[in-house]
Amino acid sequence: MITTEKPINKAVATKLPPVELEEINKLVEAGVFLSSADFVREAIRDKLRAIKVIELRDIDYDTAKKEVLGYYRANESAYISDVADDLELDLETVAKIVNELMKEKRIMPAN
Repeated sequence: MITTEKPINKAVATKLPPVELEEINKLVEAGVFLSSADFVREAIRDKLRAIKVIELRDIDYDTAKKEVLGYYRANESAYISDVADDLELDLETVAKIVNELMKEKRIMPAN
């Protein structure tokens, strides 16, 4: 049997300083948001999208090195932190691998 029950929304109460509430109300009056509740929901969604929790993968060093090399071959340049995030690898390990790959002249430093 398939259920079509919607999850029950929960209310979260908070207090705001008057100046912040006034700014929200101005946005509502300008038609940017339907209501102050609409503003709060959208602000929460934006914050949740902005925070990305990275779960690090447990892979051996040689496999990580191959993946980092492949990443740089697919992307001409990238910050080490972006490589670590995208590959879900430890930042220190990626930094070590990148230094090794540059010493081996398998990747070149950015200008």
